[in-house]
Amino acid sequence: MRPLTEEESKAVFAKLANYIGKNIVHLIDRQDEPHCFRLQKDRVFYVSESSMKLAISVARPNLISLGTCFGKFTKSGKFKLHITALDYLAQYAKSTQVWIKPNGEMPFLYGNHVLKAHLGRITEDTPEHQGVVVFSMNDIPLGFGVTARSTVDTRKLDPTAIIVFHQADVGEYLRDEETLF
Repeated sequence: MRPLTEEESKAVFAKLANYIGKNIVHLIDRQDEPHCFRLQKDRVFYVSESSMKLAISVARPNLISLGTCFGKFTKSGKFKLHITALDYLAQYAKSTQVWIKPNGEMPFLYGNHVLKAHLGRITEDTPEHQGVVVFSMNDIPLGFGVTARSTVDTRKLDPTAIIVFHQADVGEYLRDEETLF
């Protein structure tokens, strides 16, 4: 495991800032214990510093995973968030949230986009192409995506219009078991 380079850090923080905004500071400067991001085989892990110090005694080829996998770098160098980062995104994304009705949960968990007919609520003043965390009406995080329209434009659309483009959902644990980790 090695620290992220400057370019890798910019890519990771730019993607995270799209979802959690200024709350990204709370990921690094935590009250309980400092955490950091580390890279292992194109995957970015969020690790406590005490765990990282213990992992130094393990050889790099033998170390498979440590901490929480936030995502991976593609072969073209772009950073893609994984569903394993959902707990942290849901915790810190207070201004970019979408709630879907119970009849829209299953289509979203099968990998479909969120339609206006399935939209329960959306936070005010959400701009177009903003990263959002998708919740059920019971405040259970289901996944995350990117808004197709702003909150103002959403009110004028017909029920079959796409509101949130699907990025990842908790159903991926079952659909992509062998490629996720």
